[in-house]
Amino acid sequence: MAKKFKLTVKVYYEDTDAGGVVYYANYLKFLERARSEAIYSLGYTNSDLLNNYGILLIVKSCNIEYKKPAKFEDILDVVSEVTSFT
Repeated sequence: MAKKFKLTVKVYYEDTDAGGVVYYANYLKFLERARSEAIYSLGYTNSDLLNNYGILLIVKSCNIEYKKPAKFEDILDVVSEVTSFT
């Protein structure tokens, strides 16, 4: 089983709409931060991977199913895991 990486994110006012609910597109920002932090936790940076190994990690696709809204001042755990690579 692959190692899972967790990033804890606090929802700030800037992440929300007028109703205090996280604006749907901001979840992608949380996911991208978690992806970058997973790379950092392995001792790499995106720049290192590109400059030293010629590796550029990209998001090919994204499919989100929203289960429950996050709200202002919520604490979220964003978990990322590499399931395969080619």
